[in-house]
Amino acid sequence: MKINTASFGEIEVDDKQQIYFPAGIIGFEPYKNYVLLDSEKEHFYILQSLDQVKNSFILINPYLVRSDYVLEILDADLAEIGCDDPQKLLVFSIVTLPNDITKISCNLLGPILINKKNLLGRQSISLGNWQTKHFFFEKMAQSNKV
Repeated sequence: MKINTASFGEIEVDDKQQIYFPAGIIGFEPYKNYVLLDSEKEHFYILQSLDQVKNSFILINPYLVRSDYVLEILDADLAEIGCDDPQKLLVFSIVTLPNDITKISCNLLGPILINKKNLLGRQSISLGNWQTKHFFFEKMAQSNKV
C-alpha cells in the first residue's frame, strides 16, 4: 500500500506495519490508524498517522534510554489491545525534538504499547514513578557519558 508521510513523502508500506489504536493517542484521539516505520537514525522509529499526514511521532524503546525502566500498567490497558502478557508487546516512548538538541526528551510516563499478534496499539499511563520529559543529555551527563 502507498501512503503519504510527513517525513518521507509517498512511500510503500506493508500491511504488517499498520497499527490500529482503538482509543487513539492522548491528545490525538480522533486519529486511530497508523503505520510503524523505521527511521533513518538507528534505534528510532516513526509512528505515522494514516488519518492525518501531519501527525507523526518519533519513538524509541524506553529500555534503551533507561535500563531500569519497568513497564507498570493496568491490566485493563493490556486487555483493550487483546494482550495478556506484556512480553508480547512492542513498547515505545514518544520522543520530543525541540530546537535545542540538549533538551531532547522522551515520555516514559505514557508508553506506546503495540500487541505484536493483532497489531492493536494503545498509549497507556504508567503506574510507576516516571516523567513525561526524560531528558537524554541530562541523564547522560550525570552518568559521565557526555
